[in-house]
Amino acid sequence: MKILVTGAAGFIGLHVCLQLLKKGHHVVGLDNLNAYYDINLKLARLQELGIAKENAILPHQISHSENYGKSFNFIKMAIEDRQQLPILFKNEGFDVVCNLAAQAGVRYSIENPESYIDSNIVGFLNVLECCRNYQIQHLVYASSSSVYGSNTKIPFETTDPAEYPISLYAASKKSNELMAHTYSHLYGFATTGLRFFTVYGPWGRPDMAMFLFTDAIINDKPIKVFNKGNMERDFTYIDDITEGVVRVIEKSIENRKVTHELYKLYNIGNTKAVRLLDFIQTIEHKLNKEAKKEFLPMQDGDVARTWANVDALKVDYGYSPSTTITEGVGKFVDWFREFYGVQSAEY
Repeated sequence: MKILVTGAAGFIGLHVCLQLLKKGHHVVGLDNLNAYYDINLKLARLQELGIAKENAILPHQISHSENYGKSFNFIKMAIEDRQQLPILFKNEGFDVVCNLAAQAGVRYSIENPESYIDSNIVGFLNVLECCRNYQIQHLVYASSSSVYGSNTKIPFETTDPAEYPISLYAASKKSNELMAHTYSHLYGFATTGLRFFTVYGPWGRPDMAMFLFTDAIINDKPIKVFNKGNMERDFTYIDDITEGVVRVIEKSIENRKVTHELYKLYNIGNTKAVRLLDFIQTIEHKLNKEAKKEFLPMQDGDVARTWANVDALKVDYGYSPSTTITEGVGKFVDWFREFYGVQSAEY
């Protein structure tokens, strides 16, 4: 298949592209390379895909991979670009689109709301319009566990109410689900939303807990522990997430056409709620170093607990997360040491 992956220079985007290429697909990666966090990390991810820095930064130009040849191409472009995005769809003739491009982060949405509307609403509309106009059979897109808001029913299920998001980021992701439903209903193409729970692993984002905690502990800086540590998260290792996403992309949608189930929504997580303090302790054990903890109140827009029921994804796609927290944390820390040139002896 020929697959467009938006957000290809992102954390999940990199891993999805690598897995699709491993399985023999032709992939076009798209990313706007914005400065939400260190662009050098994004460029390094693209280098893993065989895209040299000098080529990656050229706007609206297709670059071929040095590692994968014409099986992987990259283009610097924003999904908000209403003029250029349709041209890309017209020229490339995609079979499936995997939309992972978005302005991420719950807390940042309080400080910079406009970027969430631009990318997550306007950009997503542009993707839907291109899918409609260029005969895309299946759109797979990233939603988020944040749509559940302050829901206290555990574990979270996609049948639970999700009408009261408590951050603009969550509201934008819920909007994506509603927009996708509308387009599937009106225009007859399949859309599958995946509500990601807390994803971690090698090449992870610098604004996420795993990265922040590891970096702070290594550098003898205090880590911020919100809600005084009374937090639980369904931490999900990147390989498990990637396996699930690729299974959804690869599976035929013909049966969904027959059963008139063009719109689908799934949780994708690890099926376990892990205490934040236990997660931190696992990092401490791997680093053989105790964290300096700064206990703080709950942040605006944050939630105390997440936990995914993924039964539907298991039944429909055979999804089976298997990476333990100890194993996943170990792999991330090993990557962090190598990428930033930090020797374990320094701990």
